Amino acid sequence: MNDSPEKLLDDVLTEAATADFRDAMLGETLRLVRRHRRQRQMRRVLALLIAVGLCGIFIWQKNLTQKPIAPAPASPAKVVKKNYKLVETKPLPASDTVTTQPLASKKLVASAAAVTIVQSRSGNYRVINDDELLALVASHPAVLIRTGPHSEELVFANPKDQSGFPLN
Repeated sequence: MNDSPEKLLDDVLTEAATADFRDAMLGETLRLVRRHRRQRQMRRVLALLIAVGLCGIFIWQKNLTQKPIAPAPASPAKVVKKNYKLVETKPLPASDTVTTQPLASKKLVASAAAVTIVQSRSGNYRVINDDELLALVASHPAVLIRTGPHSEELVFANPKDQSGFPLN
């Protein structure tokens, strides 16, 4: 057994080997070859079964996802309150339209005595001081508030007086 590979090969191939040894060697070789062939066939069958199984799984999942889903029963329509008011416009009838017409020359009345011409002149007023202003409103409680060097505001204690009152 510790012989070199050349001597072992010579022993196998030589005619000097016994018939039992050659038969044993041939049987062992054939057994190994058959085993390798069965392993290759088993691998092919196993690969085919895995491929068929994966295809089956993919087709099964595809059919599950493509099945039509029955629609849910229709729920009653919900009433949604509108947050706006729809305005519809229509043209006014001719009877509701207001129009103007010129007066006839017979109805035009003008009198020169009734017309008064008013003209104003610049510088025809005088600025009053604070005391004179407060004297004008003496019968109504009021305060003069200064908000700046040339800015004042007259504030009445009674809000009704703010809109105005007769000075007579």
